[in-house]
Amino acid sequence: MNYAFLLFGAVFGFLLSRAGATTFDFYAKLFLFQDLQLLWVIATAATVGAFGVFLLKRSRARALDGQALVYDGKPMRRGLVLGALLFGVGWGMSGSCPGTAPAMLGEGKLLAGFTILGILLGTYLYGRFHAREPGGL
Repeated sequence: MNYAFLLFGAVFGFLLSRAGATTFDFYAKLFLFQDLQLLWVIATAATVGAFGVFLLKRSRARALDGQALVYDGKPMRRGLVLGALLFGVGWGMSGSCPGTAPAMLGEGKLLAGFTILGILLGTYLYGRFHAREPGGL
């Protein structure tokens, strides 16, 4: 096991916590347009991610096994809009982002466990539903 990832995860969780991304009230204030701190955190993360992908493409980076990285977009599917709406409603009702819920749980905010259960249930149902489709996932 590579322990560097454990250190990276701990640092990432700490940074999420310091940014306020593990605070239920910050999400409520964001969705009510009372405090946009988390909007700037999300925008910064998206910008850094986009720049990172740009650098990977420009440098023609390869995977650890030597294969070329593929940057194909995913096609629009019929259920994406409904799924996105369900995701947003769940995010707003739970007051926690699915990505930060494990860090919230690590801080001892046990209500984040319900968000994690929702993530697991939704992922399971998605897999079950799409496994029946022609062509699978």
